[in-house]
Amino acid sequence: MPRPRPSGRSLDSDRSGGIQLSFDELDTPLRETTFVVVDLETTGGSSDADAITEIGAVKVRGGEILGEFGTLVDPGRAIPPYIVQITGITTAMVREAPRIDAVLPTFLEFAEGAVLVAHNAGFDIGFLKAAAARAALPWPRFQVLCTVKLARRVLSRDEAPSVKLSALATLFRSETTPTHRALDDARATVDVLHALIGRVGNQGVHSLPELLDYIPNVSSSQRAKRSLATHLPQAPGVYLFRGPSEEVLYVGTASDLRRRVRTYFTGSETRGRIREMVALAIRVDHVVCAHPLEAGVRELRLLSAHVPPYNRRSKFPMRGWWITLTEEAFPRLAVVRMPTIDSLGPFRSRSDAADAALTVAEFCGIRTCRSRIPKGSRHGSKCPPKEIGSCPATADTEDGYRAAPELARALFRGTDDAPLHRMRERIEELAASELFESAARLRDRTAALGLALRRMQRLSALAAVEELIAARKDPGGGWEIAVIRAGRLASAGTAAQGVPPMPVVETLAASAETVRTEPTPLRGASPEELAVVARWLESDGVRIVRASSGYAEPAHGAGGWEDWCTLARAAAPPTVMVE
Repeated sequence: MPRPRPSGRSLDSDRSGGIQLSFDELDTPLRETTFVVVDLETTGGSSDADAITEIGAVKVRGGEILGEFGTLVDPGRAIPPYIVQITGITTAMVREAPRIDAVLPTFLEFAEGAVLVAHNAGFDIGFLKAAAARAALPWPRFQVLCTVKLARRVLSRDEAPSVKLSALATLFRSETTPTHRALDDARATVDVLHALIGRVGNQGVHSLPELLDYIPNVSSSQRAKRSLATHLPQAPGVYLFRGPSEEVLYVGTASDLRRRVRTYFTGSETRGRIREMVALAIRVDHVVCAHPLEAGVRELRLLSAHVPPYNRRSKFPMRGWWITLTEEAFPRLAVVRMPTIDSLGPFRSRSDAADAALTVAEFCGIRTCRSRIPKGSRHGSKCPPKEIGSCPATADTEDGYRAAPELARALFRGTDDAPLHRMRERIEELAASELFESAARLRDRTAALGLALRRMQRLSALAAVEELIAARKDPGGGWEIAVIRAGRLASAGTAAQGVPPMPVVETLAASAETVRTEPTPLRGASPEELAVVARWLESDGVRIVRASSGYAEPAHGAGGWEDWCTLARAAAPPTVMVE
């Protein structure tokens, strides 16, 4: 897919919810990282039912205290006696204190741009988030570090049987003794944090990402492979893990290549097969793409080209099953791998295709007898008796039979949906006769056929357009542009904000690849690529710039039956596996 060089823009900022650290900031050494260590006192243990009574926080960087924040908070209720016994904070002490609605904005300003640290962070951060939600304040996307989890990862059970703050403060000889008061406990947590960071520094952990990756139980060899991601750009694209013999092990897509690939070397990656793949990988190659649509299409093409062993997604997009009409005097429906112009598919399995073929034959009047009938002969003499299942075809001459295959072709192409109407009428007749099981079986067959027709007609409509150019508004204010030829992505690019898009469109169209078509319903395109492109075209904000012909599904196709078929399929009972 030739295309101009895409316009660059920052992908690591999120303005919707406060400050998010960029990767450059995340790679800052720990000694240059700003931490805000926070501790809370509350009326109880539930962030939903209880309230904050005190906030204490210490801002540190490189071992130096940059500032402190501490205040009592009026919880708006009496403090339970057992809490008073633990903390020493009484209801009288907080009666004149500010409410959390007034305190929280000041705290968030104090913590802005820093990494939040807490001892048992789930508790403290959970209360702060709940308070922000009740105050209708947006919660910034803070990086959060829990010293309980870090201590349990760094220290053995023999050295630290307990990871309570008081026990760790004693172990590391903290200058501040925890007192169950917020600021004292935050100061003690600072000493614990510094001691733990000192321990992991000896194991090669020197930056925040390395520290966050270290907390889960990640092997040193897996963690060491983080360097495989250092050369990757912060841009959308496709990545390829390669093994010792340069073979492609795995292919994936990402809106941010560096961010996505880094996750494979952290504790967040729990899939056994993928961990095995990472252990084998020696290099990660990449292809920068203009936008996610191009990345999705390139992924499909690379999967087909390399057949990577660790991908579960389909690596053989052209291996589906199709129903097609045979070339003979009395055509039948055959299940084949290679479609013709008058085919329906693809189906995932041969049995699904065979079931659909029987349904089409029954309601279009196509013969199911297997004997080959020479030209000029008559049909019917060798068909099985009606008592053991007669052939659906009723005409015995070529001229009389010709209407049946023509109806099947019209059904496939979407120019006549009469067979679907017949199926629904037959379902209603069976139900009216209280033959409910027969009605349910026909309902399921009709739904499966209708959805298969809808899927093919939707993709065929796109494949029928020789050239279609579409654009979607980019989140950064520019445009994502795609040139689609016969359903395939032929060129992709972007027009940055402030750049006139039409000259970019013309350049992309002029440099787009030439597409060769085939005489099949999808014109030789991969069904999976067509589906990816169709989903993008149907997504919000896409505008058609121009098209060589109309992009529309057939008026009498299965599109109008999709809702009925979806509801019918939902009504089908689940399949029960019997051993």
